[in-house]
Amino acid sequence: MRIKDLRAAAGLSQERFALKIGMDRTYLASIEVGGRNVTLQNLAKIANGFDMTLSEFFAGIPRIDPRE
Repeated sequence: MRIKDLRAAAGLSQERFALKIGMDRTYLASIEVGGRNVTLQNLAKIANGFDMTLSEFFAGIPRIDPRE
């Protein structure tokens, strides 16, 4: 959800953002809907596409307890 929200706030279509970061649009779309596990390398590409560090990208996302 975070990727989709940031992309929409930036006024970018999936296709335009995917081209900007060098990623296939269908791959980006599947990430946005939770259909893919994403590598750290691809998360870095996405964060960089929003001019963010990975730390900034993950800021404010609540921690999930794996025991739940």
